[in-house]
Amino acid sequence: MQNTGQGSAEAPVPPAGPGTILVAVVVYHPGEELRRFADSLASATSRPYHLVFVNNGGPSPVLDSVAADHSATVLRHREGNVGYGRAANLAARSLPGDPGQGPAWLVVANPDIEWSAGSLDRLIEAGQADPTAGSLGPRLRNEDGSIYPSARALPRLGSGIGHALFARAWPGNPWTARYQQGRAVLEASAPTAAGWLSGACLLLRPAAFAEVDGFDERYFMFFEDVDLGDRLGRAGWRNLYVPNAEAIHTQGVSWRAAPARMIRAHHASARRYLLDRHPPWYQGPL
Repeated sequence: MQNTGQGSAEAPVPPAGPGTILVAVVVYHPGEELRRFADSLASATSRPYHLVFVNNGGPSPVLDSVAADHSATVLRHREGNVGYGRAANLAARSLPGDPGQGPAWLVVANPDIEWSAGSLDRLIEAGQADPTAGSLGPRLRNEDGSIYPSARALPRLGSGIGHALFARAWPGNPWTARYQQGRAVLEASAPTAAGWLSGACLLLRPAAFAEVDGFDERYFMFFEDVDLGDRLGRAGWRNLYVPNAEAIHTQGVSWRAAPARMIRAHHASARRYLLDRHPPWYQGPL
């Protein structure tokens, strides 16, 4: 992993003591969705937590107001917009190296998440019941109430190409169904293992996150969650989908300010993921 920029924040994250949940949120020109995130988080858990915003954008009155209302820490990398994974790692570096001295759990979430009451507590309870769970994700719903495919199989060349080519024109194609693990997993009533979980809302066991060196900072945005899920699995941890914990995900908020850059970042990250796992020259065109 290429985790650079340690100690580059303008201010350190206050230490979160044992039993505390550290909630890291990367923001980029946020709107009122950030207030909904913070307000709903207060009802999502009865446990103590510390909220940390990493600002990848410019000055934001909304961010300043929400941070003040919720006693949150605001960080900004000295290099400006460093991407999602690198910014999330910056917040997570407040985790002490000695077991038992730092936060019990780490949450990494998008600012466009609206938590349901008790949802974070239910994620934690699932993690406590399964010590092999390195990451846990809730059932995410779109604004219309439909289920967002947040628990998926790891992409393979065949399913990945088929999904990329036919997902829009033929949503029910077998490659997309395989990649999204099918409706059975998404509609399950009990915690279910997945290849990877959406980085829009992740509960991470600090020991597992530290073992794999956090997010791979070569990914500016997109695929950092796929990569993390793969590396956690290779290290022996499970990625656990927890359907009785729910949240609403307002998609596309992060695209508003720079959609063209986000599209380029998506393609670059997909290429990075495939190159890392399929290095032979003859697989390059794929």
